[in-house]
Amino acid sequence: MGKGQIVAVLQVGGEFRTDDDGHMSYSGGEAHAMLVKSDWTFSAFKHEISSTLNNIKLDQFVFKYFLPRNNKTLISISNDKDLHRMVEFHAESETTYIYVMKKVDNRAVSVVADSGTPVDATAIVPTTQDGSKRQKVCATWKNVITGVGQVFEGPKDFRDALHKYAIAHKFHYRFIKNDSSRVTAECTGEDCPWRIHASKSPAKKQFMIKKISESHTCESETVKSHRLASQRWVASVIKEKLRDSPNYRPRDIANDLQREYGLCLNYSQAWRGRSIAQKELYSTHEEVCGQLPWFCGRIMETNPQSVATVVALEDSKFRFFVAFHASLHGFEHGCRPLLFLDVISVKPNKQWKLLAATSVDSEGDVFPVAFAVVDDESSEHWHWFLEQLKSSLSTSHAITFISNRENGLWDEVPLVFPDSHHGYCVDYLIEEFKTQLDDAWTEEARDVMVEHLKKAIYACTDDEFNQYIELIKCESDKLAEWLMEIKPERWSDAFFKGSRLGQYSCNISSTVVEWIPTRYELSVVQLVDTIRCKLMEMMYTRRESSNAWTEVLTPAANQKVHEEVSKAHTLNVIPAESNENGNVFKVCDDSVNVVNIDRWECTCRKWHVSGLPCMHAIAVIERIGHCPYDYCVKYFRTECYRLTYSMSINPIPDVILPPISSDPSQSPAMYPCPIRTRRRVGRPKEKPADPRITIKRAVRCSRCKAYGHNKATCKVPIST
Repeated sequence: MGKGQIVAVLQVGGEFRTDDDGHMSYSGGEAHAMLVKSDWTFSAFKHEISSTLNNIKLDQFVFKYFLPRNNKTLISISNDKDLHRMVEFHAESETTYIYVMKKVDNRAVSVVADSGTPVDATAIVPTTQDGSKRQKVCATWKNVITGVGQVFEGPKDFRDALHKYAIAHKFHYRFIKNDSSRVTAECTGEDCPWRIHASKSPAKKQFMIKKISESHTCESETVKSHRLASQRWVASVIKEKLRDSPNYRPRDIANDLQREYGLCLNYSQAWRGRSIAQKELYSTHEEVCGQLPWFCGRIMETNPQSVATVVALEDSKFRFFVAFHASLHGFEHGCRPLLFLDVISVKPNKQWKLLAATSVDSEGDVFPVAFAVVDDESSEHWHWFLEQLKSSLSTSHAITFISNRENGLWDEVPLVFPDSHHGYCVDYLIEEFKTQLDDAWTEEARDVMVEHLKKAIYACTDDEFNQYIELIKCESDKLAEWLMEIKPERWSDAFFKGSRLGQYSCNISSTVVEWIPTRYELSVVQLVDTIRCKLMEMMYTRRESSNAWTEVLTPAANQKVHEEVSKAHTLNVIPAESNENGNVFKVCDDSVNVVNIDRWECTCRKWHVSGLPCMHAIAVIERIGHCPYDYCVKYFRTECYRLTYSMSINPIPDVILPPISSDPSQSPAMYPCPIRTRRRVGRPKEKPADPRITIKRAVRCSRCKAYGHNKATCKVPIST
């Protein structure tokens, strides 16, 4: 089979059956053959399936497949990443079977392409010893963990699968190790040897099951007050039903979980799970309906010419875009025309993602321009974000974008910014390259190969680039081919057409993560305002620090120029022959480079790539008696740095507690909620009574009837 494509067999109209070991088999229906290419998007994949199956509409259909040598678990294809994974997993397979199913009541049902009757494609429901039937979803959970070699997105996905697996098989477990790189768990049954271990593969950075015991020696428990039925898990299970039935009672929740999952919960557990589900459902809806529109208005009132937009979507979801005027002005007047596109996961607010467009100032420090809050990182959200960004900017210069290779950005950026250039983030490229180095490479050999890649990235000429690619090719033809397949014109200075000016990556993600407090779960309004406060502080601090600068260039750029000046002293400058205008010179060291001083060009191309004169150019500049600072790109000047931070972001004084409106139609949900802090461990302490208002009963002696003492301390003699 040709490289980058696989042969796929579309299966439609049949049904699945599951045997006692959990293996699934498909029978009946029709089969159609098609090619699937590795560079397809998910939309192109669906279009090809639709044309193969007589142009049926695929809006309500799902696509699933089995991993090689695993027919227990169906894997879904729902986006570009899933499609690329399928092609990668089946690169060595002769054929790949893709099952086309229709969703009915949140279940996958296989369909006949033309006029067949839908057939249920879920697993056969097992029957328990007492003859009762468990819900189908719980039955399928028995096969969510298949064995050694099974791959997961990360430790969270593995823990979720283990959670379902334990519920389906009715056993308790405890974690021995549980962190971002490895998870080990064991059964809590007495003398039961069952144990599972999963960790990140050093070669491919995938989270994979490495060891698992074959079976339990303990007997299945009657799960009462199951420890796995946590409040969060109960909330996730009942959320959809609670959305349709707001009066869903805790007692009904407990009964449903007992009937459907075999879990015995008490009233308080069901009540707490419902409370969490209600917060997740309705607090987001309240923000969409009230807080965010109000916050958008306050941003534009306190920071004129800023852009703040919120769009409500289905299922209580939304998109929220913010670009402060000070940031837009700083980017357009002081920063180089370079934007890094990245997604940021905020730790305490795991349900939200921040899409960020970030530039860099004259010192090479991050300068956030715009950001958006969305529920996930999809190509649709990125397209919307780029459209909002374009409408916010007034610059006519071509912009260079830098991003990773995921989430459809390579398709979306040219659609919104057709005149822009787009390059890979060097940090992501190097990390991807490292994943191609399997365990057969020694640590020293890995370092050498990574160093060759870095020199190929920073190579300014074709010959220099080819030299380091050949060094990589001598060690591994496969690695050299992989690098050439991902288009060097998007990452090597020798071919890249955009203007990076020596900036190859941006650490905005770590910067924003440091800004957000990890002890609190913030609302979206508080999250955005926290970022605004940090931006306001950053712009003020950098503006004040630049007031002490006296050089034409910023300190970082000035240091680079001085380094090139020190190298230029040993170079020999010769006017070029047939040089009528006196602007072309030959500069000799180990090689001969030609400098055109009027065009700001040198054949070494470092001047063009970095924006600062190379040592050959500086040798010529000093020869003709000019100042090197006059031949530096304006973005490295102190003047541009001060323009970047000339505007200020104004505070929004009433974010936490906005004024109460006199309009009775506005509900309390129109205003942001206070920060939700975590509950302290242990029983809450009672506040002691205020001693100033404590009333004490007067003591009276029972012997002499006087006040102020008692019988034991009475000094009145006893009468005889």
